[in-house]
Amino acid sequence: MTPRRRYQVAIVGGGPVGLALATVLGLRGIRTALIERRREPQRIPKGQNLTQRSMEHFWFWGVADAIRAARTLPPDFPASGIVAYENLAGDWWYAPPQREIVNRWFFLDNERLPQYLTEEVLRARIAALPAVDARFGRTAADVTEDGSAATVAISGGDGEPCELEADFVVGCDGSHSLVRERIGVSRSGRDYDQLMVLAVFRSRELGERLRRFPERSTYRVMDRRLGGYWQFFGRIDTEDGWFFHAPVPRGTTREGYDFRGLLHRAAGFGFACEFDHVGFWELRIEVADSYRSGRIFIAGDAAHSHPPYGGFGLNNGLEDAANLGWKLAAVLEGWGGEALLQSYGEERRPVMKDIVEHFIAAGIESDRRFLEQHDPERDPEAFARAWNGEHAAAAAPRTLSYVPHYSGSPVVCGAADDRSGARASHAEAARPGYHLTPRALSSGRNVFEELGSGFTLLALDADDRPVRDIETAAAGLAVPLKVVRDSGADAPGAYGARLILIRPDQHVAWRGDRAPDDPAALLARAAGLAPDRKAG
Repeated sequence: MTPRRRYQVAIVGGGPVGLALATVLGLRGIRTALIERRREPQRIPKGQNLTQRSMEHFWFWGVADAIRAARTLPPDFPASGIVAYENLAGDWWYAPPQREIVNRWFFLDNERLPQYLTEEVLRARIAALPAVDARFGRTAADVTEDGSAATVAISGGDGEPCELEADFVVGCDGSHSLVRERIGVSRSGRDYDQLMVLAVFRSRELGERLRRFPERSTYRVMDRRLGGYWQFFGRIDTEDGWFFHAPVPRGTTREGYDFRGLLHRAAGFGFACEFDHVGFWELRIEVADSYRSGRIFIAGDAAHSHPPYGGFGLNNGLEDAANLGWKLAAVLEGWGGEALLQSYGEERRPVMKDIVEHFIAAGIESDRRFLEQHDPERDPEAFARAWNGEHAAAAAPRTLSYVPHYSGSPVVCGAADDRSGARASHAEAARPGYHLTPRALSSGRNVFEELGSGFTLLALDADDRPVRDIETAAAGLAVPLKVVRDSGADAPGAYGARLILIRPDQHVAWRGDRAPDDPAALLARAAGLAPDRKAG
């Protein structure tokens, strides 16, 4: 008989998203199994751009300092990049403002390091969590569900085949997800029918030649012959480590193509280099039609895949883990309801649809149009005006308008016509569904340092009665609630409300100046116990 072990959650796939989810659950004491076929992280420098929001997650998971320490670039090295026309040797280039311009809206600044180093930090973290059973070198062969539990059949490695039974299974197993295929979830989007190459190489000479630019981590080349697709150099370190993405003809193989020549054409000059890795990927944009089937969920690349433009992939996979993790824990701990589980896809999927349509696909199309309309050989003066004006000026607005939010979520108490998505404006005000903007309390500590692992009620110069009413309602529903009081002279300040209910993932669930008419309904809705009740 096949051995069987019981867990609360089984995670298929131990890349950064699976590791992040295991960390969230393990920190909450949820018995979790992690199945990953690779014994060691794949040392390919992808997923390097970690946003401020991802760094916040790492802080709450206790690994932010370890992430900083693992970086391969100096601490003060700019994470932003250069955009150049046709090659890196020409006269047309600019250094656009990038994610650093939104640092003020987050508790921590952004970071940059190869994905495999992020994985190493997270592997060390879960090794210290007794609730997590990590099975590296094992493969998920099948996933099934019978209504009362879900089962993962695993094989490979040094152990005998066995089955892991769990209350819930989460597929974090990449774009070719076995879990997604087993639950019959399809994905829709756009296939550009374009093969891309990822080359990892070493070259000191390239770094020397690029000293003509200000210090930067990335170099994007736009070529009108490529139809809006990028050629993209990225630093791994300041010595000789580089990676390079570019479109290549269909049918290109490792042995039959002049990759060195491709690098030289994009750079605009020859340089010595040694290749460590050459691989390929398809330029597609796809989002799963559903993020859940019964007791089985998908996250990360299993739920959404897209080109590595803008750093949206890894960071949104981590956001999936942060969103789903506390909700699974809430249900397993007995204070979260079914609507909370359902809200995972209802919150995360609209965000990803916005990202792929209005940031990635729209960016490719915008670059294509620009290159079709403007040509320095045809009209140098007109090109200069457009390049230095229209094209360069678009960078900051794109960055500033990327504000993922869950304002239309059924477990958020906002306006009835709110819609979740990724496009909005940053604001100091505490808005239902939006990430809480950090700010200093009158104690001098940042509000993020005071947030609890459950819900937090931020009471800013508020009367005791409404605070007690909400505390009583939370206790009656067994919903964990921490109250943080601040009675400074300007306590409500820019948040715009005296009472703010903050979720475990630092998104605002509700705000007001007085207690709602029915505090129990408010807490029930936020915990997914009765989302159709009016909280007032």
